[in-house]
Amino acid sequence: MINKDTKQKLSGLTVLLHWVVGLVIITLEVIGVYMSENEVFTLYPIHKSIGVLIFVVIVIRIYWRFVNGWLQPAANYTKIEYNLSKIVHWVLIIATIVMPISGFIMSGAGGYGVSVFGLEIVAANFDPVAKKAIAHNAALASFMSGTHANAGWTMIIAIFLHLAGAIKHHFMDKDSTLKRMLGKRI
Repeated sequence: MINKDTKQKLSGLTVLLHWVVGLVIITLEVIGVYMSENEVFTLYPIHKSIGVLIFVVIVIRIYWRFVNGWLQPAANYTKIEYNLSKIVHWVLIIATIVMPISGFIMSGAGGYGVSVFGLEIVAANFDPVAKKAIAHNAALASFMSGTHANAGWTMIIAIFLHLAGAIKHHFMDKDSTLKRMLGKRI
């Protein structure tokens, strides 16, 4: 049986899911911004493939968090710090759901299709003469494109706040929050 989290030690599953989702999402954010800012279309298939796969891990992570319960703070914090922490965590949870879903719908509805490393999930709809995607639902694709972009920038802000909180806990508060997220007993 998998151990549940305690105030003193997080389960191996919690630590693994946190770091896998966190590092993959950060990587996808960097790639996503780079792709869109520089129109590097060759990266889209890998971005979509990893996005679909990490969504499965995200669902497992969220399920585990709700089954396991919220983490207990490693130390005593002010009400403002505690509430800010909750807000940032909720934003991260919601954004990790919204990002892959909106990207999936945007690509599918936009006629670009979705495949995972060559395995087609949603067929592309290309005009062979014009060599352009024909949207199945242009309005939905456009809405999801905006949702994907807004959720992405919101997540970037939340990630920076999350990282700032971790640094504050470790260096200023000198508590064991970061050590616990690395799997150590506190």
